[in-house]
Amino acid sequence: MDKFVIEGERKLSGSVIIQTSKNAVLPILAASLLPEKGETIIHQLPNLADVDTILKVLERLGAKVKIYSDRSHFLPSQRTVVIRAEQMKSYEAPYDLVRKMRASFLVMGPLLARTGKAKVSLPGGCVLGPRPVNLHLSGFAKLGVNIKEEYGYVIASTDRLTGNTIFFDRPSHTGTENILMAACLAKGKTTIVNAACDPEVVDLARFLNRMGAKIKGAGNAMILVEGVKNLKAVEYTPIPDRLDAATFMMATGITGGNVEIKNVLPEHLNMVSLKLREMGVEVKEQKSSLRVKGPKRLAPVSITTYPHPGFPTDVQASAMALATVADGTSQIRETVFEDRFTHVMELCRLGADVKVSGDRAMVNGVPRLKGASVMASDIRAGAGLVIAGLAARGTTQVLRVYHVDRGYDQLEKRLTQLGAQIKRIRD
Repeated sequence: MDKFVIEGERKLSGSVIIQTSKNAVLPILAASLLPEKGETIIHQLPNLADVDTILKVLERLGAKVKIYSDRSHFLPSQRTVVIRAEQMKSYEAPYDLVRKMRASFLVMGPLLARTGKAKVSLPGGCVLGPRPVNLHLSGFAKLGVNIKEEYGYVIASTDRLTGNTIFFDRPSHTGTENILMAACLAKGKTTIVNAACDPEVVDLARFLNRMGAKIKGAGNAMILVEGVKNLKAVEYTPIPDRLDAATFMMATGITGGNVEIKNVLPEHLNMVSLKLREMGVEVKEQKSSLRVKGPKRLAPVSITTYPHPGFPTDVQASAMALATVADGTSQIRETVFEDRFTHVMELCRLGADVKVSGDRAMVNGVPRLKGASVMASDIRAGAGLVIAGLAARGTTQVLRVYHVDRGYDQLEKRLTQLGAQIKRIRD
């Protein structure tokens, strides 16, 4: 397995281009199953393991997938995918693919809308504690779907999807997206209450409306969907990746660097920018870029993760990396996922002083981290360890970087462009 080898204590400088949003691309690719004819064309597809996984799921279901690379853009990768889903030869998303990535479960909504049937393996992906799909399934049941579970698969069928009012106990990002895609072709009107408000949900709704759906209220806690008879294939470019941008903002802050971060929507990063400013990082917003400048020593911070527009759970590990070298004690509370402190032990191997009690971590800043071998447990934990390694004295090795490759397009090469000394070693 590949690993990163990092020589730390180098300030980042220059400019970096942010990739297209992974979490927007995945549901949009799943939604490409909805049109019964024509070519769905998605531009600026990032070169990520998770994207490749869902494209394989689409092909297994019978979609024709062609990828074209634009070699004039090297970092991040720029690809266009053309998808034709006219002949669905299967309604089963198998375990060997879905186990690799939780977002593969997003094909269930489009399958039920197109074929009235779906057999989808219970999902896998990052180890972040229980992330049940019960919110998805209860929503589908409200739309008239019969559901049973057998041998690790969810088997669902319906004679006709019928609109209804669906209440989520808590905002579910992928749950909202799955129900949204099914409701587009349901008979009548659907109301989703306590819907996720994430920018990626808004982007999916924008894409579906471009296809002919009738969706109102995306980005708010209540979304209204009026079902239509069919959707048409369209051409679309998803939004930039706010989590990729936040990672580079954090990397700049911890190294005391000065970096222009291009291809961003600053309004998607309001809470991240707020907390970085509290830590002494200078963040200047422009129309489609950010200028980030790190201080000589970071200040401590108090962070509570929360669904959008709160502080993103996917940035928590990176923020903790900064807190480990802040001048004082930081408090970090994780309210979204139960087991999202797996990076704490690894940060402590680098010399961090972190104590965890339940969903709270107390981080006592130290003057300096020291290089060591650490292991990524999920996508964002891996990014947090890379950020910590950039600030550590000596050599840091980050193992199991296949997790990082699921969410970041050539992260090490883009960091190298900014002056980091980081290499991928292939074992």
